[in-house]
Amino acid sequence: MLDVRRLRLLHELKLRGTVTGVAEALAYSPSSVSQQLAALEREAGVPLLAKAGRRVQLTAQAEILVEHTARILDLLDEAQSDLASSLTTVAGVVRIAVFQSAAHAIVPAALNLLAADYPDLRVEVTEREPELGLFEVSARDFDLVIAEQYPGNTRRLRSNLDRVELASDSIRLATSANPDARVAARSLEAAAGLPWVMEPQGTAARTWAVQLCREAGFEPDVRFETADLIAHIRLIASGAAVGILPDLVWAGGSPSVRLTALPGTPRRSIFTSARRSSASRPGVVACREALARAVAASGSDLRP
Repeated sequence: MLDVRRLRLLHELKLRGTVTGVAEALAYSPSSVSQQLAALEREAGVPLLAKAGRRVQLTAQAEILVEHTARILDLLDEAQSDLASSLTTVAGVVRIAVFQSAAHAIVPAALNLLAADYPDLRVEVTEREPELGLFEVSARDFDLVIAEQYPGNTRRLRSNLDRVELASDSIRLATSANPDARVAARSLEAAAGLPWVMEPQGTAARTWAVQLCREAGFEPDVRFETADLIAHIRLIASGAAVGILPDLVWAGGSPSVRLTALPGTPRRSIFTSARRSSASRPGVVACREALARAVAASGSDLRP
């Protein structure tokens, strides 16, 4: 009989690529993971791992087991969802991964709604970049992710995740509202040659913003790089830089910078994803409903 816990370790190795990565994700020691995988090989009676330099790679037989393990884990998810649905109260733990501006603008109101309606439900929230959050929901580190998608950009499709649209918001050029600011522009083209603040390289926001500037005929002079949009706002408001900000950062408040429409009036999509096998869990359903209510009550330019 194959041990499901050991099969899970093999599945994690397929996802994360290294024994160290599996150990970190599951709070094991690398030696313990290696020992458990060796025990699984003995149970299976066939080689599952092969050396590839300093790493290991899965054999064809291991790939077969990983495919079956994914279905087993989904069935366990579904069993937990059915069990939770049989209860008269919504309880348990829901772990949510969320990108920064949503954490500021949507999540606090949603948590208040959940606390009032479902006092037995524990919600844990962790900030994650959307692509990492999507991976970690797929890998069962989280139950739900709030993610974003910029116009014309796509994210890797993960067949075990669903997608529910939550809102969309406008994306605008942001400059200082101070008429005496040394850095100011009233159009994207006028921002050529000015210092910019942008998110780190590799993020969807940075890739999209740079492409937009190139379409306008210039390469942005990125002097400040940070994932913290509060830092973006303060740099822009002080007149040190210009930038591009999504309207979600102002949900529940008034802009502290001058906002100018961008060519084509682009909008960003905000959505949630859960594993298909656990999307019907009452706690996940309750969180999604609370997030939708928080968006509707935000009083901002968010569109459901």
